[in-house]
Amino acid sequence: MKKIDGKEVAQKVIDECKSQIAELKVKGITPGLAVVLVGEDPASKVYVGAKARKCEELGIYSKKIELPADASQEQVMQVVEDLNNDPAIDGILVQSPPPPHIDEDAIVRAINPNKDVDGFHPVNVAKLVLEDPSGFIPCTPHGCLRLLQDTGIETSGAEAVVIGRSMIVGKPMALLLMGKLGNATVTVAHSRTKDLAAVCRRADIIIAAIGKPEFVTADMVKDGAVVIDVGINRVEDSSKKSGYKLVGDVAFDEVATKCSAITPVPGGVGPMTIAMLMKNTVISASRR
Repeated sequence: MKKIDGKEVAQKVIDECKSQIAELKVKGITPGLAVVLVGEDPASKVYVGAKARKCEELGIYSKKIELPADASQEQVMQVVEDLNNDPAIDGILVQSPPPPHIDEDAIVRAINPNKDVDGFHPVNVAKLVLEDPSGFIPCTPHGCLRLLQDTGIETSGAEAVVIGRSMIVGKPMALLLMGKLGNATVTVAHSRTKDLAAVCRRADIIIAAIGKPEFVTADMVKDGAVVIDVGINRVEDSSKKSGYKLVGDVAFDEVATKCSAITPVPGGVGPMTIAMLMKNTVISASRR
C-alpha cells in the first residue's frame, strides 16, 4: 500500500507557482487574492488563515475582508462588487459557509467569472462541462486529479466511483475524470444509491466526498483499488488535548490494507486544495 503524500505533490504545485510569479513580477504584475469572511465560523477562520500564510510565502498580495455575522446581503454584495473593480485583485473567494441569512448562490454569481478562482460561477461550471481551458477548475477536484496524475495512477480506461454529488467536489470531480484529462468511466454514487457497497467494489479508483466520518469501510473496496479521501471530519477523542481528532470519509486503517494507494487525512487532499487555489490565482494574474 502506497500512502499518497499530498504535502509533497502540493509543494510541486507551489514551486511551479513560484517560478510563474517571478516571471509575472518581472512584467510588473503581482498576483492578488482577496478572501471575504462573513461571521466567526472557527473552521473558516483556520482555512482563511492558511490561505493568507500561503499567499505571503509565495509573494501573492493578500487582502482579507472580515464582516460581522449580522452583515447584510447588500453589504456582502458591495464588497464583492468593489473587489470585481479592484485592478490589484485577480482572485476573489467568499469563504463557505456564510451565515444562514446570506444567499450564497447570489454571492457566487456576483463574482466576476474571470476572478472566480474557486471555479463555482455558472460560467466556469459551463466551461468545465465544455472542457474549455479558459475557465477555472474547482480547487479540490483539480487537486485530486493532480494527486492521481503525479502519483502515476492511470485514470485512462479506469472505472472510477465518486461518492458524493456536491457542486464543490462530486459533480466537478466526475466531469474531470470523464473528460479528456481523466478518460475514466465514471459512476457518481450518493446517499440514495442502491447497494452502494457493491457499486464501490467495482471501482479501480474511489473518490470519497460524502461528508460522513469513516463511511467507506473495507467491505466496500476491492483489492488493489486506489482511494482518494476528500473528507475532513472532527470526531470526539478524549485522548487528544483538543478533545477531537480529524478523520476522513474513509476508515483509513482497515481500508489501507486492501488498497494499492490511499490518501491520509490530514495530509492528503487538504494541502492540494490550497495549492490549486494559488495556481488559479496565478493563472488569473497571467491573463491580466
